[in-house]
Amino acid sequence: MKLTFLGAAGTVTGSAYLVATARARLLVDFGLFQGGATDEAGNAVPPVLRPAELDAILLTHAHLDHCGRLPLLTKTAFAGNILCTAATRDLAALILRDSAKVQAADVARTNRRRERAGLPPEAPLYTLEEVDALLGRFRVFDFDAPFAAAPGMTARFFEAGHMLGSASIELTITEQGQRRVVVFSGDLGPAGLAIVRDFTPPTHADVVVLESTYGNRDHRPLADTLAEFHDLVQRAARTRARMLVPAFAVGRSQQMLFHLEEIFSRGDVEPFPIYLDSPMAIAATQIYERHPDLFDRETRELERRSGAIAQYRHLRPTETPAESEALNRARGPCLIMAGAGMCNAGRILHHLRHSLWQSGTMVVIVGFQAVGTLGRRLVDGAESVTIFGEKIAVKAEIHTLNGFSAHAGQSELLGWFQPLADCRPRVFLTHGEAPGREALAAQLAQRHGLRAALPGLGEAIEI
Repeated sequence: MKLTFLGAAGTVTGSAYLVATARARLLVDFGLFQGGATDEAGNAVPPVLRPAELDAILLTHAHLDHCGRLPLLTKTAFAGNILCTAATRDLAALILRDSAKVQAADVARTNRRRERAGLPPEAPLYTLEEVDALLGRFRVFDFDAPFAAAPGMTARFFEAGHMLGSASIELTITEQGQRRVVVFSGDLGPAGLAIVRDFTPPTHADVVVLESTYGNRDHRPLADTLAEFHDLVQRAARTRARMLVPAFAVGRSQQMLFHLEEIFSRGDVEPFPIYLDSPMAIAATQIYERHPDLFDRETRELERRSGAIAQYRHLRPTETPAESEALNRARGPCLIMAGAGMCNAGRILHHLRHSLWQSGTMVVIVGFQAVGTLGRRLVDGAESVTIFGEKIAVKAEIHTLNGFSAHAGQSELLGWFQPLADCRPRVFLTHGEAPGREALAAQLAQRHGLRAALPGLGEAIEI
């Protein structure tokens, strides 16, 4: 039995793990490498994968860094199926189709420049047609129901608490009388994340592949972040301010809608219009509505009291560009939520250009802002920014709320692992950069006397 790390080894993107025995070959995730040009150069099908020999692919969840390379397999002889939960299938279809559209637009712009320079055109990683061809390969399975994944391999999905449908995987492998249980954590969510259930810790494993995105620190307590957000919403209602929230379409947007509905349903704040200005976020919210069986207890209770998820009574979806432009005339108090989450693209740029220079605006940053993005410049206190070539003075209030992460912090990662400590499994830390992996490895050594391995890209180990 061999495990090969084909991504997320020393980085937080490109998740891909190949499990091979004499009888079968199984891939766990096949995500995009994201970041700089060096990272993205890895977005290919590695020769060692040999897609024609793959029996199946297990998919932990729908984020691009876990599913984004899957359409590349439509250009190969891969003939297997992609196995996941129903919500992951639905969200992956949305996210992969959007990825193909973005690539097509980016390549079209690039090729116009290349044509003027006398250079040959480039091609996108994959097309919308290739994504659609892949979607027929998805097969769905319920949580906590073991199923045959490949010859000699039985899999079980259990709750990871990271996004709707996200799963950890328990893979039981039998070969030549030997039996091994390999657990892949996938991306784990923090306790109390809105809408989704908290993760379920595993109880037994011989081998553990554990994510370490925030292996070196804990997040700000969610209760503190929610209290601050509550105060901002309350002040916006009182001063009739316009709130702008850059948010990622899948996960963070639904999380923020839930917390707003929570505030309004308690009667703490007089309700005001919430504009969801993102066709993708609207589609994702509709997918959430189709999977109420995956909601946590708090969401089911809010649903019972106010129909929060099914109705979002104060939500005003804006699908078309004309509807989006009309929001420039919307008076406060109101909240406009639009992508992209780092203010580096999308409709939020138009709203920021229209409103940043107005003192009656509140910009609420609810996600990580990478260095070099417009969102990061706003967080760092820029007095002016350039949007669409125009210099815009920053007169709006900029508020940063750091406690809405969908990733488990160090304490929660250790809590997830705790029930496995007595099994003395071999541990491999992935999906983390050096500070996160090394700090989490040190904690596992200190608490449990276990020496976690930090595998490199392409490294193969016998299990």
